[in-house]
Amino acid sequence: MADVEDKHGLSCNSLIEKAIEFAAYAHRNQTRKGTEIPYISHPYAVGMILLKAGCKEEVVAAGILHDTLEDTETTDEQLLELFGSVVFEIVMGCSEPDKGATWEERKQHTLEALKTSNLAIRQVTCADKLHNIRSIRRDLGQYGEETWKRFKRGRESQQWYYTGLIESLGYASRFPLLDELQDEIEQVFGAPLAQPGWSKLRYSQKFIDLVF
Repeated sequence: MADVEDKHGLSCNSLIEKAIEFAAYAHRNQTRKGTEIPYISHPYAVGMILLKAGCKEEVVAAGILHDTLEDTETTDEQLLELFGSVVFEIVMGCSEPDKGATWEERKQHTLEALKTSNLAIRQVTCADKLHNIRSIRRDLGQYGEETWKRFKRGRESQQWYYTGLIESLGYASRFPLLDELQDEIEQVFGAPLAQPGWSKLRYSQKFIDLVF
């Protein structure tokens, strides 16, 4: 990847490296839910998914930082000052605004907000959920249905949320990562997804975003 200077005087490579270092420190005492795996493995994997998909450097950086506002002591001011308005606005768009609401209320808010979110926010959210569902599929193979006990809500609620994400993420337009997420969701939840209209979501006549 070529080094391209941004308005802060940072090369694209250094912007991503800076995001990795910042996120690693911010999440330093956290582990993945129900495991001893350092939490940074998740935002780093999200960044790798976005990088592989050819997304812009700001989008990759935002993917690496996507949980810092929601799950660490990072402030809005810190993120804005260090990474600029583009990254900050993407991370804000991927963060749940009201931690005091119920799980169902928070997830319903996310599903509605994504319908009008810009492509960058939808790409980062999609990569986030793609890594999560891949982790779930792997753990189901190893631990079976016990896997669902790690979450605040079980299989049925998770199925509702993940299937809803496909519609919300593709409401304005489709993009390649969304097909990967739909494939993974179908593998995890299987036959129940054979409902009218589900398969047609992939072939929506709405404009397909190909330019990142």
